[in-house]
Amino acid sequence: MQLLFSELPGRHERHLLRKHNNPLFPEDQRSLTQGELTEAQRLDHEELEAYIGDLRKLVGEAVALGPHEQSDVILELKERLDKAYESACRLADDQSPNKEAIQKLVAVIMRAVWQGAGNDTLAQQELEQEVEARKTHFELLETALVADLLDPESLIIEHELLPVLLSAEREDFEAAVTLFDPNQIQVLCELGEEFFQDRENDDAVLGARQRLEELNALVDELNVS
Repeated sequence: MQLLFSELPGRHERHLLRKHNNPLFPEDQRSLTQGELTEAQRLDHEELEAYIGDLRKLVGEAVALGPHEQSDVILELKERLDKAYESACRLADDQSPNKEAIQKLVAVIMRAVWQGAGNDTLAQQELEQEVEARKTHFELLETALVADLLDPESLIIEHELLPVLLSAEREDFEAAVTLFDPNQIQVLCELGEEFFQDRENDDAVLGARQRLEELNALVDELNVS
């Protein structure tokens, strides 16, 4: 029977898809039934509906901000908007309109924060750094694997991290490795060497072995620098 996949899946369905027919996962985790897929899609839909309701409330709070609102209220709302953007990147369907709306609200709030900084040079420098960090962070979140790894309730558990990384598409892989420091990458490389010890003649994992070589090369580069 042909499985009915979503065009733009959410995090639950994506997690199943990463394992589906993936030789890096145990054989009993590679098969996927329509029932399992449907359940994952149901969970993704529930999360989407809850998110839309929460986002509407959040937008309402942002729109209702007064011109002389206390700074702690503004900063707390800005933080919640940042988290709402992160959540949008993990959801099913096209979330571009919601993400654009959040970015516009953050921009409005940041203008108020800039005004509060006045002529304080140090405060201005910190705000510039924050703006650049947010821009980089939001760009990384456009990669679904990054969004799923940064999820506070990530479905990618510890022992799945290596097979998920090594079987990822190149763009996802390159974005995801930026989340790890040199020591963490070294540990992943060591785990990878152990993983492939009994799979030396397994042609099904050639691509994954290439990814591991890239990780090793990255460790060497980081150690040199």
